[in-house]
Amino acid sequence: MTPVAQMTPFSNEPFADFSQPQARSAAMGALLKVNAAAGREYRLWLAGEWQTTGDLLTSVNPSQSSQVVGRQHKATADLANKAVEDAWAFFPEWSQTPPERRAEFAFRTAALIRERKFEFDAWLVSEAGKTWPEAEADVSEAIDFCEYYARQMLRYASPEALLQLPGEKDEMVYLALGVGVIIPPWNFPLAIMVGMTVAALVAGNTVVIKPSSETPVIAAKFVELLHDAGFPPQSFALCAGSGSVIGDVLVEHPKVRFISFTGSRDVGLRINELAAKPRAGQHWIKRVVAEMGGKDAIIVDREADLEAAITGVVQSAFGYQGQKCSACSRAIVDEHVYDEFLANLQARVAQLTVGPAEEFTNNMGPVISSSARQSILNYIDIGKSEAKLLAGGGPAPGPGFFVQPTVFAGVAPKARIFQEEIFGPVLAVSRARDFQQALDMANDSTYGLTGAVYTQNPDKIRRARQQFFVGNLYINRKCTGAMVGAHPFGGFNMSGTDSKAGGPDYLLQFLQGQSIAEKL
Repeated sequence: MTPVAQMTPFSNEPFADFSQPQARSAAMGALLKVNAAAGREYRLWLAGEWQTTGDLLTSVNPSQSSQVVGRQHKATADLANKAVEDAWAFFPEWSQTPPERRAEFAFRTAALIRERKFEFDAWLVSEAGKTWPEAEADVSEAIDFCEYYARQMLRYASPEALLQLPGEKDEMVYLALGVGVIIPPWNFPLAIMVGMTVAALVAGNTVVIKPSSETPVIAAKFVELLHDAGFPPQSFALCAGSGSVIGDVLVEHPKVRFISFTGSRDVGLRINELAAKPRAGQHWIKRVVAEMGGKDAIIVDREADLEAAITGVVQSAFGYQGQKCSACSRAIVDEHVYDEFLANLQARVAQLTVGPAEEFTNNMGPVISSSARQSILNYIDIGKSEAKLLAGGGPAPGPGFFVQPTVFAGVAPKARIFQEEIFGPVLAVSRARDFQQALDMANDSTYGLTGAVYTQNPDKIRRARQQFFVGNLYINRKCTGAMVGAHPFGGFNMSGTDSKAGGPDYLLQFLQGQSIAEKL
């Protein structure tokens, strides 16, 4: 394990360059290994042992929907309850494990993911439909979370000294909360799951992981890795299954102390509602850490570098097929450059290629599922009645769940495609008469996650800093790609509880402070 005494300052994990033959060869070798395991069954990890139920969840490759990636055994309500009870039973021992020891497990987790990086890339390509660069960014972020949170836990283990009153010894210590339920999304099925899980574990909590039904195999692979990293087998559980069967059971259990969730607004609000009601035997107000989506805007000012703005909009709107809560789904463009922007945007989007994620030449892979594709196509039909179709507008050919990169122009601020989260490769472009109207339009949303402004005018940058109400604001760069340690991530309004993942305050979500004063 990494000795704490030899710990180096945090730095982000570098990305592999898939334009290089060596990286491509390693990636394809890993994909062959992953494909050889296609169709395998994966068990639950509950109460310190592997368990099966015979009720299987089938996960398919969204690039090749006839290919089964794996089959995951699903938990029953009784098993979900058992997972919480056993996690509760082990919590006293784990919470008293020295923070330095817990941090070493997190460092070891980072090292193991790093050793198996191309393999995890390949699982993300296969099960989540990520292109190789998007998969690489996901896996690198998972490594970053482990490395960063381990260091942050060591900081909280030795907090700053308090004011010392005469005749007293005064201190603040940070205690673990208890049992947490970890509910990660399918769009960052490794990074966000790893971040939420390792943050809770390194803080001294025990966890029950309920993965997305779209990406259960990646979760199973991560749980295997937690074993290899040395985390005590009773400190975590893998409890896969549908929300209707086990989701509410986990959230409502009186011994659950907190829920860490990333996903849709509606599910997040339901979790918040269920968690707010105390149950018999419950001794605390449950803490909910929720990140719930966005309707993110990029403002393109008349004084912008137009080429840079178009690049940022295209990358933000169509990276991972627009399936990011941080994705740009609205471009609000000053009327003085609107026509030029549209013409150049249309040309740039026409160059994007759509196809199987494992092919290095494709800019976009599939959306996650058939139902997701249908939902996106339904919104495209709505857009055709609300605005002018500039690019795309339908499914893309192929054996998977492919959708064309779609752009609508002349979108009114109250249009549904301007207001509602679509979660796919659909961009609404709107005209603004000036910078102030652009800011007002950007803020006209129930969400408030990310946003970006392209302008060379310092006064407008100052106004954006003061008036653009989002949790993550970017100036003259794209609105996706938050980096751990540099861009603490979390949004306002219906985008969630603004937990600021990857930032210096994030572990406080999983700790409680105790002030101790001793009279001398």
